Order: sequence, then structure tokens, then C-alpha cells
Amino acid sequence: MRTADIFNFVFWGISFAVIVYKFIRSVRLVPTQKAFIVERLGKYHKTLDAGFHALIPFLDRVVAEQDLKEYTIDVPPQDCFSVDEVNVIVDGVMYLSIIDPAKATYGVTDFAFASIELAQTTTRSIIGTLDLDRTFEERDLISSSVVEELNLAGANWGIRVLRYEIKNITPPHTVQNAMEKQVSAERQRRAILAKSEGDKQSKINMSEGKKMEMINLSEGQMQKMINEAQGRAEEIIMIAKATADSIRKISQTITMKGGEEAVKLKITEKYFQKIGNLADANVQVIMPGKLQNFNDWVKNLGF
Repeated sequence: MRTADIFNFVFWGISFAVIVYKFIRSVRLVPTQKAFIVERLGKYHKTLDAGFHALIPFLDRVVAEQDLKEYTIDVPPQDCFSVDEVNVIVDGVMYLSIIDPAKATYGVTDFAFASIELAQTTTRSIIGTLDLDRTFEERDLISSSVVEELNLAGANWGIRVLRYEIKNITPPHTVQNAMEKQVSAERQRRAILAKSEGDKQSKINMSEGKKMEMINLSEGQMQKMINEAQGRAEEIIMIAKATADSIRKISQTITMKGGEEAVKLKITEKYFQKIGNLADANVQVIMPGKLQNFNDWVKNLGF
């Protein structure tokens, strides 16, 4: 076989292989959450979404494949100075996703690198307006400000920043020691305050308890005196009623037949009984001159 024939055979073989390869590459299957950027004759033509697509060989070419899933990007630690000139080391994590694959391809060389750099510069700028204590308190402010700045720039980059979180804010060791002492002093102050409040409340409770005890005792004493007075009053009333009943019965007895003689006899009996008691007690008793006048004395009583 001549050299020319061999050259022609190789040339057409390679050409056929290239044509077959181009036809095969013109058929593209795009996976879910992926986007292919297609150029036609070196110019952006269209974006292929998930599914089956057929391109024109030799004219269309896939120049980039973009992942539409959410990206998690670490923002490396960096030195930042607060407004009171304290150096702190800050790092964070950023979450973003591609919303426009064409802008993510042509709007910026590397959107992830650009986002990291912008997040770092924005963080430095915001911390530079805060004092050291507020940098620990205003994490949400820093995060929201970084997200806002990134989304302003991301409109041209075809991305959207979902959130940015600060992982660590590390001050110098001397500042850490001072902060630990401050926290310790604050805890001691709170402990002393809590103890004093507890003692105060304890004394208040004790005084309230004593007050209630004294009130209960005084009320009990008052109720006792009232009960005793009511008892004595009821006793006097009962005695008075009994005396009245006795007097009534005596008067009724006197008016009955033979009642007057019975009363006289009873009085005489009581009289001599009293005299006998006095004599037993060795007491000098002055007797009437004539005991026979006793009846006259009883008559003088009104009987």
C-alpha cells in the first residue's frame, strides 16, 4: 500500500472518529440539581436544566457545569480590630446557593472565593465599629450585615447567600484573663446579692411568722376571755333563775295551808344549827336573854 493511501486511510479514520465523538457529545443528560452552560460558536447560548438535551455538533459546546445544591463554605480565621483597638480573631461559615447559573459562570471568576473575601472584609468593617464587649453581643448584627452585603454583590454573581454564622471570636490571652476575672467577680456579686436577698426574705418570713403567732395567741386569749365571760354570765343567769324559782316556790308554799308554820320551823332549825356550829368552833356566842322570846323574834321577821 502506498504512503498516500495510508495517509488518506488514517485521515478519514480520524475524521470519522471525531465526527462520531461529536455526535455522542451532542447528546447530554443533565442530572437533578445541575445546570449546564452551552455556548454556540463561542457565545453564550442557553442553560440546560435537568433532563435530556440534544446539541448541534461542532456548533454547541458545554463550557461549565454548575451545582445548584446549597454550598457550605468555611470563612478562614482573620484578625479584626474593634473600635477600642483590641485585636480579635474571627472565623465563620457561610451557606449559599446558585440562583442564576449563567451569571455564576460569566459574572465572576470564582464565586466561592469572591464570597469568602467579601465576607471577611465586611466582618472586619463591622467589628471596627464595635467595642470588644459588643462584638460578643452583636453576632446577629454582624451576620445579618454580612449577608446583606453578600446578596448585593451576589445579584451580579448569580448567587444568594442564605445565612452567615460566626463560629468563633477569639480575643488575646490577656483580654481573656481579664474577661474571666470580670465574669468571676460578677458571679460572686450575684451570689452575694442572692444570699442577702435570701437572708432578707428569711427574716421577713420569720417576722411574719412571729406576727401571725402573736395575733393567733391574742385572738385565742381574747376568745378564751369571751368564753369565760359568757360562761360566768350564763352561770349568774342560771343562779338568778334558780333563786327566783326558789323564792317563787317558797312564796307559793307560804300561801298554802300549813306553809307558814313549816317556814317558821325551817328558820328555827337553821338558827339553832348555826348556833351549834359556832359553839363547836369555840366562838363566844351571845344568846338572847330569854329563848322563849324567840317566837316573838320570828314574828318580827314578818311571818
